[in-house]
Amino acid sequence: MTPRLLYFSRLLSLACDALVLLAMKDCHYDVVIIGGGVVGLAVAFEITRRLPHLRLLLLEKEDCVARHQSGHNSGVIHSGVYYKPGSLKAQLCVSGAAAMVEFCREHGIPHEVCGKVIVATNADELPRLEELCKRGEANHLTGLRMIEPEELREIEPHATGLRALVVPSTGITDYVKVCEKYAELISARGGTVLTSSAATGIRRLPREIVVETPRGAFSASALINCAGLFSDRISRMAGDDPGVMIVPFRGEYYDLVPERASLVRALIYPVPDPRFPFLGVHFTRRISGKVDAGPNAVFALAREGYHHSDISVRDLASSLAFPGFWRMARQHWRNGFDEFRRSFSKPMFVRGLQRLVPEVREQDLIPAGSGVRAQALKPDGTLVDDFHFVSSGKILHVLNVPSPAATASLAIGKAIVDTAAATPGFFPASVLCSVKN
Repeated sequence: MTPRLLYFSRLLSLACDALVLLAMKDCHYDVVIIGGGVVGLAVAFEITRRLPHLRLLLLEKEDCVARHQSGHNSGVIHSGVYYKPGSLKAQLCVSGAAAMVEFCREHGIPHEVCGKVIVATNADELPRLEELCKRGEANHLTGLRMIEPEELREIEPHATGLRALVVPSTGITDYVKVCEKYAELISARGGTVLTSSAATGIRRLPREIVVETPRGAFSASALINCAGLFSDRISRMAGDDPGVMIVPFRGEYYDLVPERASLVRALIYPVPDPRFPFLGVHFTRRISGKVDAGPNAVFALAREGYHHSDISVRDLASSLAFPGFWRMARQHWRNGFDEFRRSFSKPMFVRGLQRLVPEVREQDLIPAGSGVRAQALKPDGTLVDDFHFVSSGKILHVLNVPSPAATASLAIGKAIVDTAAATPGFFPASVLCSVKN
């Protein structure tokens, strides 16, 4: 291309950008958040609380909030006993759990701090159970205690094991209701929550970021990517390399039939395998009174693959083309194969549950829902264990916030706003003093 053509091409590009901005003069926001799950909503909630004069827009691709990870989880308010001391997960889960209980109490959202037991069913698990207790104490949990089988039966009469760890601060709630309350409060404070608005394109102009959606284009001074299962794609859409691939893992549940729900009083968990970010099949009494059994953890063939028949060629191809996927598969194929077999075999699923509650029978279980976890995977095959945020100018990408994201959402929202505030120019200078409060 000749210099003259380059010159006119540049002029045309600038003119187009100017026309876009002129057309969007009523569609400009100080901050746009992509993703209407519990994390995106918590970030918006925190911004509207601390920076009420900023124009904020939250874009959600579905027709209502909390349609994916946030609406397909177990409803547990986690205590923080599992997480490495000093990690973001540990710090934010412990403070976030207390904040979540207070939020539910303040806004009349059903919840209960019922506690749970983590049960060692063989001798190999006993040292790991002791380590969990030490972790919990290092994370400043109170009331932890190791108990023998006799006391375990007093707490959970139908459970069995060699020893158990009592975690009294664990609770349960309904995170769909939590998300709906977040959205209500965001709107009441002047923020905008726009559903059916998937981000289809992102353009970085010299002074603006333009997000294109089926409902029109919106410009913003700054952008926060909380797209969960699609956070890596949104990052690439914005011209950034996320450095990870989001790999979907489906967790499948059964429910205990109502007449057998009395087998479980609260929550009964196994000792987790430290090599994996999954907790193993367990029993959870929901706030509705139903008892969930599960989940397993199988590689999903679609990022929103809630059933065996859900297959996305694009999602599957992107996972298989990522070198880290095959490195992970080589390392964990045996466990992955066992989880896959259990997905198709109810007797295998039941045998896993019977390690904790021997009286459970196949006929006691009916198929329930499933959820898909967005797990960030590194090119070397390592599963990202901690929360992971990446700044790129005036865009902040939230790339790994799996469980305990719902529990810790209020604390995560504060941490993300603090991270954004530490980026020069992300928020207007006139409000930075408010961000720090």
